[in-house]
Parts: sequence; structure tokens; C-alpha cells
Amino acid sequence: MSSEESKKGIWANFQKKHPVAAQFLIFFILSNGITVLQFVLMPLFKSWFGKTSLVDTSFQILQMGQNFDGSPYYVFDYAAGALAAGGGGGLAYFLAVQITIAIAQIINFFAQRSITFKSNSNIWKAAFWYVIAYILITIGAAAAQGFYKAPIYNLLMNTWEMGATGETVADIITMIINSAISFWVFFPIFKVIFKQEPEKQEQVG
Repeated sequence: MSSEESKKGIWANFQKKHPVAAQFLIFFILSNGITVLQFVLMPLFKSWFGKTSLVDTSFQILQMGQNFDGSPYYVFDYAAGALAAGGGGGLAYFLAVQITIAIAQIINFFAQRSITFKSNSNIWKAAFWYVIAYILITIGAAAAQGFYKAPIYNLLMNTWEMGATGETVADIITMIINSAISFWVFFPIFKVIFKQEPEKQEQVG
């Protein structure tokens, strides 16, 4: 038996004895690959949109109470103006973030369905619940971002005076936090929507 066959045998045996743990490992590897993809896409979209007037278009919606300083707290808080100029990136930054996440999640849906969970359930039903979960998680992650986004960017860009480099590092940190939130929430959701249904046997008349 070759080394490759031996490894496949060990993995097959592990999958048989620990199916959930095996799924989690594959889920973990794919999720990290998707996160790396976001690291590549995010700067591209941010650069493209950053050259448009969308940077100066404020996007602040879903107000929920107030910040500690009395200013309105928005779930999606992207004030007009470039981050380097003290703004929130405006609609340009919002689109860069959301388009990056959307592309990543579409790839993630098909990869996790076919590779991790090997699901044969109705793809449209699974896609419907995936979109619902994606919207809810996006809103939840955006709400959480209101607590850490501004301090991280301010620390790296202003306090530590890292400028553009600090902005890039802050982008990566916020993406990692968003990915971590999605990682821990999506696994149990995938376990529900990506089912392996018994193959339908053809009835012999």
C-alpha cells in the first residue's frame, strides 16, 4: 500500500468513527480558504470604489439608540469621507465590504454543500435558508462592528500613526473578526440545511 493510499485509509477511518469532527475540520479548512480570498478581494473593491464619488455618500441606516457620546448608533455606520480623512468610508466602503462578503459566501455555499456535508437535499430550499441566515448574520456582525471598528482604525491609523498601512491592517483585522463570527454561527446552520437524504429507490412495478 502506497503512502497516499495509507493516508486516505486513515482519513476514511477517522470520518467513519468521528463524522462530525471530520466535517468540522473540512469546514475549518474551507472557511480559512474563503477568508484568504476575502483578503485578496477586499483591497481591490475598496480601491475601485474609493476612486468614485461614493466615498462622499453617507450610508448610515438602522439606528439603534445612541453611542456613549450621545451620537446616533447605526447598525450600518459608514459616514461620508475617506477613512484617512477621518470619515467612515461612505457608501464606497460599505459596497466593498458587502460585495466581498457576498462573493465569498456564494463560493462557500457550494463548497460546503458539496465537499464538507456532501448534501443531496433540495438546493433551492437550502439556498433560501442560507440567504436568510446570511442576512441575519450580516446585520448581527454589522451591529457588533460598531463596537470595535472605530477604535481599531483610530488606534492603528492615528494613535500608532501607521497611516495607510494601519488602515490596511485594520481592514484585515475587521475581516478576521467578521469571518470568525460567521465561522462559529454557520457550522450549526449548515448541519441543519445541508442534509444527506436517503437515495430514493426506484419502485419496481
